[in-house]
Amino acid sequence: MKRFLIFIIFFYSTLNNAQDVIFSQSFLVPETINTSFTGATKGTKVGAISRSQWRSSALKVSSNFAFTDTWFEGFNFGIGINILNQKESGSSYSFNQVNFNYAMAFQLSDTWFFRPSISAGIGSKSYGFQNLLLEDQINLGNNFLNTASIDPSILKSQRSFADISSSILFNNEYSWVGITFRHLNKPNISLTETGNLPLDVFFTVHGKYYLPVLDNVNTWLANNSKIYLLTNYMKQGPFSRLDAGIQYIFDDSISLGLTVGSNVVKNNNQSKSINSFSTFTGVQWKGYRFGYSFDFNTSELMNTGGIHEFSISYDFSVNIRELNRYKCIPFF
Repeated sequence: MKRFLIFIIFFYSTLNNAQDVIFSQSFLVPETINTSFTGATKGTKVGAISRSQWRSSALKVSSNFAFTDTWFEGFNFGIGINILNQKESGSSYSFNQVNFNYAMAFQLSDTWFFRPSISAGIGSKSYGFQNLLLEDQINLGNNFLNTASIDPSILKSQRSFADISSSILFNNEYSWVGITFRHLNKPNISLTETGNLPLDVFFTVHGKYYLPVLDNVNTWLANNSKIYLLTNYMKQGPFSRLDAGIQYIFDDSISLGLTVGSNVVKNNNQSKSINSFSTFTGVQWKGYRFGYSFDFNTSELMNTGGIHEFSISYDFSVNIRELNRYKCIPFF
């Protein structure tokens, strides 16, 4: 029984927690998917995003991401730091990681720019295995429980590892496209003493393309409106996903968007082609940006409470875009 229990917990951890956290507001907070956005506003910026998943189920998951970055114009590079935390209520699983980011910018032409970046950090994951009661701890003769176990299959309560990632970004005044590779060193995340479980490389291609459908419409609403096409393809191990959608921005102050999450490759017969719809909205005001999103699940996991995300950020140099320097990346 004890081995079966450990196997179930270990299988659950490798199946669900070896995959990276994906935030629905990645187009409102692009720092979550590409470190080349470090210093992209040509100033100093701070922000945070909180994700609450399946709140009506026994497997509540919360994910939190915070970042700050700044740009050094005289040296043409930006630096930043971000912190990621994830917890699961059902398994006592927790994951923490801190990354340091470095990005540069190069002008390719009159309109296009190239931004490479590198990120290095330390991560740790842990379970509350100290709460497990194993067979050799139970003494039925005197109703006594031993505090220690010599079971050779007992798992480590924590694993720490170094992590290296890299991103690139191409942008003009209206659109951008980026590529990210995470876990290039494939860190070992096994929770057994001698185990070796390399973390799969996380690969993503993402973009935001300005649709000039309103450029020839001369009305007050059209002159203050922008429409973007959003795409984000992700792959990690055997799992792949494509998010695609549209974003509407009014007066650079209000954003409304919808993305559809789909399975590019079905891993089993029960997998659906479309697994979620994500709606998001954002408001910008005097350097502040607020965002909210809600995901509708289309799989058989019903009545889980959905997925809620809240984000907030502040740009200390909100007027820096008016300066005639490198074009800042267009994102809401």
